[in-house]
Amino acid sequence: MVIRTAKFVASYPSVQKCPKTDLPEYAFIGRSNVGKSSLINMLTCTKALAKVSQTPGKTQLINYYLINDEWHLVDLPGYGYAKVSKSEREKFSDIVLNYILKRENLHLLFVLVDSRLEPQEIDIQFINWLGMNQVPFALIFTKTDKVSSTVLEQNIELHKKELLKTWEELPPFFTTSCVTRTGREDVLNYIDSVFQEAKITHCQV
Repeated sequence: MVIRTAKFVASYPSVQKCPKTDLPEYAFIGRSNVGKSSLINMLTCTKALAKVSQTPGKTQLINYYLINDEWHLVDLPGYGYAKVSKSEREKFSDIVLNYILKRENLHLLFVLVDSRLEPQEIDIQFINWLGMNQVPFALIFTKTDKVSSTVLEQNIELHKKELLKTWEELPPFFTTSCVTRTGREDVLNYIDSVFQEAKITHCQV
């Protein structure tokens, strides 16, 4: 997939406020500070499209980006640690869960995982929740430039082993680095394959 245009649309406080459109949406989510904004900028080749912050929990709204005037890339609030009150954390959870469960435009959710870490309980719980709710998703291991290939392979295998405790089939997964641009084409091509398949399905209905 070639990204010809990418522009910020708006930020929304809830799924009810999201745009009334039939464009497909591909959303990105992960623990706070996992590198969502950097990944979005890398995928779109636009340095400041998504604001990058070192402060966990910075993304507090549903951020929409229009790609090629054909589909929306959606940046969801992170889950996990954030320097905000308990009530705000619960609100972020409601924002995320309502979007994932109620947004009919959502075609695929990318769950970002820090490749430097062994499986984290909060990631596994969230992934299992997606499975229980039959949400289509793929995993993206981020920040691979910050870890050796040996440790990367070990951590990926640990994630697979953990998921196979409850999953019969593993979800698709990708490895990325915003520094080396590793995985960019793989992620975009996967989005394109899902996009094209959805178009064919729609035409057959």
